[in-house]
Parts: sequence; structure tokens; C-alpha cells
Amino acid sequence: MSQPTDTTTERGAAALWSRISASGTGLNILGLLAGIVILYIVLSFTATGFISAPNQLGLLRDAAMIGVAATGVTLVIIAGEIDVSIGPAVALSSVIFAKIITSAGLPVIVAILLTLLCGAGWGMLVGVLRAKAGVPSFIGTLGLWLMLGGLALFITDALPVPIPLSDPIISFLSGSVLGLPTPALIMILAFLFFGFVSTRTPFGRSVFAVGGNAASARLAGINVTRIRITIFMITGILSALSGVLMAARLGSGNGGAAQGLEFNVIAAVVVGGTTLAGGRGSLLGTFLGVLFITLLGNGLVLLGVNSFLQQVVSGAIIVLAVLLNSLLSRKRGSNND
Repeated sequence: MSQPTDTTTERGAAALWSRISASGTGLNILGLLAGIVILYIVLSFTATGFISAPNQLGLLRDAAMIGVAATGVTLVIIAGEIDVSIGPAVALSSVIFAKIITSAGLPVIVAILLTLLCGAGWGMLVGVLRAKAGVPSFIGTLGLWLMLGGLALFITDALPVPIPLSDPIISFLSGSVLGLPTPALIMILAFLFFGFVSTRTPFGRSVFAVGGNAASARLAGINVTRIRITIFMITGILSALSGVLMAARLGSGNGGAAQGLEFNVIAAVVVGGTTLAGGRGSLLGTFLGVLFITLLGNGLVLLGVNSFLQQVVSGAIIVLAVLLNSLLSRKRGSNND
């Protein structure tokens, strides 16, 4: 009597696996979940202090530093664009936030809003250059990388700008809520919000359409110019928010901080299954990619791996992730044919 039930279960499992296999993003998510579990098991036995509560809380704070910005970059890459200006954008935002508090003497909440407004401003600048002037996003954000980085160091003479840690808002941003670090909570909320936006709203569907084929999207009535400007503004705002969180964590704005952050952000997005060609990706995949990249980096540090070799490992992961995405895309194409 159990034969039909077993057969039905097997068919259901086979159908589920077929749907997952047909989706590169689904395979990426399963692979990342497996990779995260394996990393936790291995590092728990090999890296001293890895499983301790302080280290786990530190992991969440480190993940937030990558994840908040990665949320916006995911939308940018899904739309077929790229943003390499994240590191200097975060550093300059921390400086602007600190300077508004200390030099201008404005309240912290006003400093936060003005910093986010600055992030929206340089994001809009890149978006306009891309959408209206036809400047490739790589070139536009590379120029922004140089300008923001130089401006952050010029304003501060490469020195930290202390902020009042006793302020209740700064204490909240550097503290925790029900045991969860505030930056991690903000990261989770950002992923949930933009995950909903990307899958359940016309704007989100338009981002995917623009990344899949901008010309066809334009013929379908989608305002490609508006979409491109908006996604870069979102990324600018989220980068500025990361800068505020970093300043609260460090107790100062620092123009030399967040060096190389853009590489970790892009690595997390790509490892999460978002294809650099545009048109495919997910915020869930990026979230898992952030956790994977953060776990790996933390584990390498605890194991005492040379910092230069850590860069080698990170670079190898990015290349392998792009290769895997390419192979999965080809498989999907052949299946569709």
C-alpha cells in the first residue's frame, strides 16, 4: 500500500529538483547553504574562538558592513551595470557624518539625513552620466572612486574625526537590539525590503527587464533612464548608511577606512548568483553570499592565514563564482532550446 505514496513522493522530489536545477539562482542558494554549513562545522573544530559569542556578534557586524551596501549593488548588477565606488563612498560618508556633528554642531539625526542625501547626490550623478550621457557605469563609478577617496582624505588630512559616543542615537547604532547588533538588524531589514521590491513591485520587475535587454525594455514602455538613475541613487544612499554605521562602530569618521570593501561587496553579490551580464539574481542569494564571504574571511583570520593569501582566496572565489554562473547560464540556455 505504501508503493503509490512512495512513488508520488519521489515524483514530487524529482519535480522540485528539476525546477531548482533549471534555475541557476536556486542552485546557487543550495550551494551557498551547504557551503555555510560546512564552513561552520570545519571552523568550529579548527579555528580557536570561532564559535564564541563575541566572535559571532563580530561576524554579524562585519556582515552588515558588506551587506547593507551589497543590497543596492545587487540591484545595480541585475540591471546590467556595475558600481566599484563603494569603499570610498562609505569612507567619505563616515567623514561627512562626523564633520556635520563636530564642525557644524548639528544634531546626530540631522547629520544622518544630510549624509544620506549626499549619498543620493553622488549616486544620481553616476546614474545621470550613465543614463543620459552614455558613460559606462564602470568608468563613471571608477572616476567616483577616485574623487570620493581623495576628497575623504583631503577633508580630514587622513586623520580620524571623533564623534560623541555618548549620544543616544550613536549608542543605539553601535549597540544591539535583543542581543542582535543594530547594524545586522538594519542589514536584515534592508534585504527584506529590497527583496520585496525586487520581486513584488513593477519597479523591481523593470530592473530585471532592463538588465535582461534594455532595448526591449524601452520598447515595452519601461523608462530605462529613470530605472538606471534610481538604482544608483539607492546604492549611494545605502553606501552612505554603511558609512554612518561604520563611524558609529569605530567612534570616528575615517577617510582611509573601508579600503577594498567594494571587492567584498561585488564578491558577495556574484557568489550569491547574480550574473554580471544582468537580468538574473536575488537578494536572498546576495544575503547568503555576504554570510559566506564574511565567514570565510573571519575563519582565515582566526586560522592565522597570511593577509596576502587571504586576497588570493577571495580572488579565486570570485573567478569560480563567475565561472559557475556562466556554466549555469549556458545550461539554462541549452535547456530552453
